[in-house]
Amino acid sequence: MRSRVGKVIGWSANPTWFLMHNAIPVFDGHNDVLLRLLKSTSGDPVSDFLQGEERGHIDLKKAKAGSLVGGLFALYSPSTSEPLAFSRQMAGGQYKLPLPPRLSLEEARNPILSMLATLLKIERSSLGGVAICRTVKEIRSTIARGALAVVLHIEGADAIDANLDLLELLYAAGLRSLGPVWSRDNIFGHGVPFHFPSGPDIGEGLTADGERLVKVCNDKRILVDLSHITEKGFWDVARLSHAPLVATHSNAHALCPSPRNLTDKQLAAIRETKGIAGLNFATCFLRPDGSMRPDTEVDLMVRQIDYLIEKLGEDHVGLGSDFDGAVVPEAIGSAAGLQVLFEALRKRGYTDPLLRKIGSENWLAVLERTIG
Repeated sequence: MRSRVGKVIGWSANPTWFLMHNAIPVFDGHNDVLLRLLKSTSGDPVSDFLQGEERGHIDLKKAKAGSLVGGLFALYSPSTSEPLAFSRQMAGGQYKLPLPPRLSLEEARNPILSMLATLLKIERSSLGGVAICRTVKEIRSTIARGALAVVLHIEGADAIDANLDLLELLYAAGLRSLGPVWSRDNIFGHGVPFHFPSGPDIGEGLTADGERLVKVCNDKRILVDLSHITEKGFWDVARLSHAPLVATHSNAHALCPSPRNLTDKQLAAIRETKGIAGLNFATCFLRPDGSMRPDTEVDLMVRQIDYLIEKLGEDHVGLGSDFDGAVVPEAIGSAAGLQVLFEALRKRGYTDPLLRKIGSENWLAVLERTIG
């Protein structure tokens, strides 16, 4: 493993490198590394990311080791009363965690601004090694020169006011993707609780403010993410939006009956609008028992991709790892282990052209149809 990683860290901007080394470039639909850096105890989260550290799923060295070339990086407002040992409560095949309470604007905004400031410092300190991208042209250019392409996402719009003033500021800073809710209610809609087993029809949908938010996002070409919204909210967005339907980090409900996963009917709507679903690596959305356990086989990830391709077609499936926000299979471990999944898919009979679609090309195509 050390020799393989050591070689991968040295990848260059030469686009033939990936082919020569049999590595699949990855554009990832979701990660929470900025939240992890917010909680950093080192006192220097910028250096932690750029120089690499032992803990965590994503830093610049791990990204290069796994051929992670870019992704949607989430800004997220932590709940002020999150239960301790959250993952330990999602075990045993049956659980029903309550929705966390709503956040005030101040509670929601402070961590968002801190995370954004950290990302801007990372971009500046990287000397071109990390770039916030606002268009697909910028993403492609960044990847071509060997840098990490970051598209700014907000997971749950709790920090955004009803007048959408903060949305304007975040958009100017580079925000191009937005999930109206996390698994918590806010003024825009209702989030899916962590229950298991359960269907996604588990609460109300968008509010009037939420409907306006979706329309403004369409007008500004901001991607609307459906991964944490209720089934009613999903269909509200489908009714209102003229953009592709996108679930950045959700799996198939038929294989894992979590309300965070997508029913066949929802998958059909995503396919019809030429959208995308990103495979979530969180084991509670992979395992048939819904448990957060690192000793989860990569084969469950392969089964999910098989099923998603069956329902969505090969042009509408990508990855949405949830790195730094969940327990992932220990065989993957971190971004450095991304190629483990592609080797498993090769053994399953997947061709490299199809793997490149799943790895990055499908994401870039749907982003071109949304953010431009």
